[in-house]
Amino acid sequence: MKKLVAFLAVFIINLSLFGESNISQEQKINDLNAKIINYDSQVKNNIWLIRYANYNTYQNLLIQLDDIQNEIQNTNKKDIEKIDDLKNKSSSLTEQIELLKEYEKSPFQNMLVVPEIDEFPKITNPVALISGFSYIKRLKNEKEEYKSRLLKLEDALEVFRQKEIAQKELYDVNQSMENLFSLNETRREISEFQIAKDIATTTFGVYQKKLDEAINRASVEVKDQIKQTFAIILTIIVVILIGFLCKFIAKKYITDNQRFYTVNKFINVINFTIIIFVLLFAYIENVSYMVTILGFASAGLAIAMKDMFMSLLGWSVIIFGGTFHVGDRIRVRYQNSDYVGDIIDISLLRMTIYEDITLTTYLTNRRSGRIVFIPNNYIFTELIANYTHSGMKTVWDGIDIMLSFDSNHKKAMYIIKNITRKYSKGYTDIAKQQMNKLRDQYSIKNPNVEPRIYSFFEPYGINISVWYMTNSYAALALRSTISAEIIEALNLEDDIKIAYPTQTLFFGQKKQPQEIPDISKELLY
Repeated sequence: MKKLVAFLAVFIINLSLFGESNISQEQKINDLNAKIINYDSQVKNNIWLIRYANYNTYQNLLIQLDDIQNEIQNTNKKDIEKIDDLKNKSSSLTEQIELLKEYEKSPFQNMLVVPEIDEFPKITNPVALISGFSYIKRLKNEKEEYKSRLLKLEDALEVFRQKEIAQKELYDVNQSMENLFSLNETRREISEFQIAKDIATTTFGVYQKKLDEAINRASVEVKDQIKQTFAIILTIIVVILIGFLCKFIAKKYITDNQRFYTVNKFINVINFTIIIFVLLFAYIENVSYMVTILGFASAGLAIAMKDMFMSLLGWSVIIFGGTFHVGDRIRVRYQNSDYVGDIIDISLLRMTIYEDITLTTYLTNRRSGRIVFIPNNYIFTELIANYTHSGMKTVWDGIDIMLSFDSNHKKAMYIIKNITRKYSKGYTDIAKQQMNKLRDQYSIKNPNVEPRIYSFFEPYGINISVWYMTNSYAALALRSTISAEIIEALNLEDDIKIAYPTQTLFFGQKKQPQEIPDISKELLY
């Protein structure tokens, strides 16, 4: 009895231990499966695993297509409906296979191929620095991208190794065929990924050296171009500062604003020319070749662009000859039309004048205030009169007054001359001073600038012509003043009459002509 009780006690203890062992084993299997699921989720979006899955899908599709084609051959030809269904499946599989064609040979073929390194663009000017920086940035991005792919491959490989350990433990606990198949599949994936890693590591090592070499070469050229650019900018700044210094000195010693404008314009042209030559010699590799090309092209350019070259020559004559200055009042005759105005700018190709209200605009144009552009080459072909050349600020102007034949013309001449002398005296004094300066440069036979008066016999009366000095820029104002004073003064004189076209009309009865006697008969007798 005691033995039976002891046996039962031992049996109950073993049974409880067996139950606890089964519960512990089941919990371990669940934990291992959870680990495996977690590992799979970690590499779910890994690009290498996606491509590997696509490769497996491609291989499976090939197998399915082969099976369907074999089934079509073995199917009874009378079973048309089944054959059509199999053909449809075959077409669908063929389209899927075509989409996954890149996975035909290797799952990682495109991932392991390194991109070609583009040839480095030669940096010859500051604008090319943009392409240089872009080239360096692109190479660095390609390097980082390939490095990132390699890191993702290593991460996937590490996860697969952890997964293999978990699957090995699971197989030791539960040696089922399913667990064995999963373990072998994981080991095959590790093998595939390890081979891909070895290839990628070797390829990346070679590719990295080429990239670093290309980046270093590009960086050196970029630095050299930056230094050259800074040197050129510094040279240009120095040229500009020297130009400002010359302008400051010119402003200090040249009191005439018009001459200062001309000097200022000349300094600007010189600065611009120097800067152009600096840029040409800095960024044109073969200057002698350029000079040769320009030499051959100059003949054709001289013919095709004759007017432009003549304008450039005219500009040099204007600037160095001193014939015209900014501010001078000039008159240009072109195709029987006159344009009178003030020069407001002299550029390389043309003079710009502002048309003022003058006697010409009053009598001829009836327009004023226009901006007129005169090509510089006109100084060789057209008549250009300068009213203010060499500092002259005065010009002769004349007024004509027609008197009747019975007028006291001597008295009229006396009155007109006194009025003219009175209002033009200031300009006459200025003209005397300017004329004395002008005679130092030119041979002037008659330097007299006092008002002059003349009388002429005309068909309709006596023409009194009076001439006087007036402001070159405001001749109409003094002309109007003197004209009004002359008319007012002559109208006060009884023996002076201003002549103008008139008509005489006779009103009365028309007289009948007298009858002429016929004396022919008397002569016969």
